[in-house]
Amino acid sequence: MNEKYLNGLNAPTAEERLSALKALLESETEGDKPVQRQNDANNHIHTIYSFSPYSPTKAAYMAYKAGLTSAGIMDHDSLSGAKEFKKACEMLSLGHTCGVEVRAKFDRGFGRINHPDQNDCIYMAAHGIPEQNVDAFNEYLSSFRVKRNERNQKMCKAISDKYGKFGITLDFKKDVLPLAQAEFGGSITERHLLYALAGKLEGKFGRTQALIDFLINDLNLGVSERIKAFLLDANNEHFLYDLLGVLKADTKFFYIDADEEMPNAEDFVKKAISFGAIPAYAYLGDVGESVTGDKKAQTFEDSYLPELLKEIKKIGIKAVAYMPTRNTSAQLERLGKLCKENDLFEISGEDINSPRQKFECVALANPQFSHLIDATWALIGHESISTEKGVSAGMFSKETQTEIPELKDRVQKYSEIGRKTIKK
Repeated sequence: MNEKYLNGLNAPTAEERLSALKALLESETEGDKPVQRQNDANNHIHTIYSFSPYSPTKAAYMAYKAGLTSAGIMDHDSLSGAKEFKKACEMLSLGHTCGVEVRAKFDRGFGRINHPDQNDCIYMAAHGIPEQNVDAFNEYLSSFRVKRNERNQKMCKAISDKYGKFGITLDFKKDVLPLAQAEFGGSITERHLLYALAGKLEGKFGRTQALIDFLINDLNLGVSERIKAFLLDANNEHFLYDLLGVLKADTKFFYIDADEEMPNAEDFVKKAISFGAIPAYAYLGDVGESVTGDKKAQTFEDSYLPELLKEIKKIGIKAVAYMPTRNTSAQLERLGKLCKENDLFEISGEDINSPRQKFECVALANPQFSHLIDATWALIGHESISTEKGVSAGMFSKETQTEIPELKDRVQKYSEIGRKTIKK
């Protein structure tokens, strides 16, 4: 494999990245091609346009090398990487979907729903956005990104207030902004702030026992033996991500509730539908041991899930997105049953935002989840035909629902359309 071209997948511009991908594919031999995982899918891959070590081009390539036959981009508050991702997927003969993830106001008396730090709001997504509407949708999101950065600056100050006594401060413009793609329409998340803080801590302590002692004794953070080994490893190329995971266990001291940067859930759903997207609730479920190491044990929506799904359906949400590796079999069985009872489309994906995460989702090999593969291709089919013929041709348009009232029949039809989009 040509390292020059591989490194070029994260070059500064989309043009350079796509050019590197073209050269890389031309340099690969038959033996370099991955074994395809037909019973696998990931519709929730983050890129540098929110928080991730991967550009849209490299994210697509990583999905391809993992053996996936399809991939979906899903950045926070931004669609700025969508067109690059689509081009990269087409070069790789990958089925592809375009989506965006947002936090939305949703006060129905539930309190904490699927957001670890804030009540009365939900993480939700808009999946399968037709290509002709990406720019307009992204423009709609731009005002929320501006408001988010106003809050980010305040949170930087809160971090500096706590860490100042240790000689560590965080400046939004100098320390955080350079880590993101805000200049090119990307969003800046709390993870960016913690990644910048991790860099400051490395500068002060290095990869030493002094860092471990500081985390445990001064910050009262838990550090497992596994993570200790990572943080003491001078050759650990994922050091800052590992340290970020430790820091993310304590966000209360700097987290400020989002407000103006969040649309009302009802308004976002209407806007998403007008752009031809499929609005989806992002199921989290009560968390035990975190797979990625950056989520603490916490209860969320499981105790009132039936009531919640009825409420989200009332505002026009058509689907539930979830991550099979994040939940127990019992949770997923219950969720699947409730989705069927409420006629909600099921979408799967694993939120890739760290280099230690794998692009494949081995859980989908379980026959219990075979329907999620058809759902992925239906999502691809929805996006493809909505791009070609307009939003009225989409899977949940009034016209389509009148013609094909049963969801299972629509999934079958659109999955067939999706599979035909791949050029052999």
